[in-house]
Amino acid sequence: MLTNLLLLILEAVTGFFVFLLLIRFYMQWLRVSFRNQLGRFVVATTDWLVQPVRRIVPGLLGLDLASLLGALAVHSGYLAIAFWLKRFSFGAHAGIAIPVVLAIAVVELLRFSVYLLIGVVLVSAVLSWVNPHAPLAPLFNGLSRPFLRPFQRLIPPIAQVDLSPLVLLLALQVALMLLAWLRVLLVPFIA
Repeated sequence: MLTNLLLLILEAVTGFFVFLLLIRFYMQWLRVSFRNQLGRFVVATTDWLVQPVRRIVPGLLGLDLASLLGALAVHSGYLAIAFWLKRFSFGAHAGIAIPVVLAIAVVELLRFSVYLLIGVVLVSAVLSWVNPHAPLAPLFNGLSRPFLRPFQRLIPPIAQVDLSPLVLLLALQVALMLLAWLRVLLVPFIA
């Protein structure tokens, strides 16, 4: 019981920082302005980790690798602690435990990214209907537009209603299923 409570708290705290680090990564990659309330919050809460890593790992081709590696390190640490608390013995595969934990962390970062994109697309769609001039609308539009654009080219609007977010959300659900299947394939290596 105490282990489950500790894991719940640890998962909530690390998950929060992983999402913030991924938001920072995607905002930088997609050239979305940090000059808004959410952008300032993300920078203020992640600078303690990103700035030291940035001294060692510079950006590459406009990608904020420090944020991405920070998210990978935080989530890998969480997974290592979680597996240890759940008494995983790592069995005969002790030699590959670290690479497998890193592989699971990468799969889960992709899963977090998909969930993040689902949230961004939903908020962007709702804002476009309710208040397209909201202060955070440009942020959500900037984050969702590159992912919606390919679907908008294939699916014309019907009666001036853009159905591309629905198709993108369906594709993201399929991606989540594939990532869950991949994670299930990796876990037995450390059990």
